[in-house]
Order: sequence, then C-alpha cells, then structure tokens
Amino acid sequence: MTTQPFVLTAELQQAVSGFFQRIPFNQFLGIQLDELSPERVLMSLPMKDELIGNFMHGILHGGVISSILDVAGGAMALIGAFERHQHLSSAERMTRLSKLGTIDLRVDYLRPGRGKHFIASAVLLRSGNKVAVVRSELHSDDGTLVAVGTGTYLCG
Repeated sequence: MTTQPFVLTAELQQAVSGFFQRIPFNQFLGIQLDELSPERVLMSLPMKDELIGNFMHGILHGGVISSILDVAGGAMALIGAFERHQHLSSAERMTRLSKLGTIDLRVDYLRPGRGKHFIASAVLLRSGNKVAVVRSELHSDDGTLVAVGTGTYLCG
C-alpha cells in the first residue's frame, strides 16, 4: 500500500492559522505567521518596547524568545499531526489536535536578541502517534542566529 504525499491544503492551512490566531498571547506578542508547509513553519516578530528584557541595551526578553520558538514549534507539530491523522475525518482530527500542548522545551540562547525584526523557523524532527519533536531557530533581521530550541509536543 502506498501513501499519497501529504499536501497542506488551503483548508488545513486555515485550520492551523485559526488555531494560532485564537491564542491571545500570540497576538499580544505580535507574532505573525509567514509560512506554513509540511517542511517548515516561518513566523516573524517585530521588536517593540514591551518586549525588551535588557532596557540598557534594548535586547529582546528571553521569555519572548522561548515563546516564539515554542509557538513556531507547536505549529510545526500541528502540521505533522495533520499528516499522521489524515485518515481521520476533519471533526475527529480537530478533536485529537485540540489537545496539542508542549511537553518539554529546551532553549539555547546563543546571542543577544538585537534587531528590529526576528524570524522563527521550525522543522519537524519526528512525528509519532502521540508525540512530535521539533527543532526551532530564531534569527535577527541581520541573519544572526539568536537562539535554538528543541520542543516535544503532545499531539494526539
């Protein structure tokens, strides 16, 4: 039996986008969803005064860094779960995926978060029946790698 390649349809993209947009904290931070695909998720974050952690140097707060890495990772885990559960009806799939949550998140802060704009990317390392593992990176607007994260997500 051959499996059809997974396609992230407009309907599935809308479902992931809607899931993301219904979280008030994402809106508060100003996270923008830039790309959703089976291969990766891209999100961006414009710097604003409310996100500064080091007021002397205007550096992005570490909690904001871990948050955007987690949000990007969660979106990627959700896409991976869509692929693993494509045999289910839309209603069954959404019921299972409504339980999505972070089990573990490790963040390595590599450099200070300096810049006017930040870009988070996430790729799926593994998607199992109930758990997904995702690798995320955060870059500043000049391309500097600020932080990396590895997240484990309950997704089914």
